[in-house]
Amino acid sequence: MTVQKVLEIPHLCLSNPTTEITDFGSEEIQLANDLIDTMLASPGCVGLAANQIGVPRRIFALDVSGHHKTTSCHGKLVICNPVLIDGSDNVTLREGCMSVPHFTGDITRPSKICLKGYDPQGAPMEIITEGFEARAILHELDHLNGYVFIDRIESPTALFKRKVYL
Repeated sequence: MTVQKVLEIPHLCLSNPTTEITDFGSEEIQLANDLIDTMLASPGCVGLAANQIGVPRRIFALDVSGHHKTTSCHGKLVICNPVLIDGSDNVTLREGCMSVPHFTGDITRPSKICLKGYDPQGAPMEIITEGFEARAILHELDHLNGYVFIDRIESPTALFKRKVYL
């Protein structure tokens, strides 16, 4: 088990786009395991992008199976080189992030998505999901593109001081 330190804003790794994975091998599998271990060791965490642990690669881990808002769930996922194919039915909801530990914000995102990518061994995958899982995937995809949720807030009134962090 290798739990990594999660970076917080304003670390530059969080505001730069990540690079695609071109060779799938033992390094990607170890990175996937580090992401899962770190995610599972972090209370309240349902997803973690590689750049949040200082690795500027297009890969994230996600598992919303234990979250009370989950209606659609694919279990524990690790997705490399994700590409959003389609998104619909925008909804505004509150989000938080381990890399922005002192704030939450109201963010508008599609509630239904189709995403394509690869698993850590390089096998193609497609995810069609909705609700909280879709939101969590889009949140992690933003990280890979160099954004944190506060970059998406529409006004200062949509940002809130976090009362409790799990």
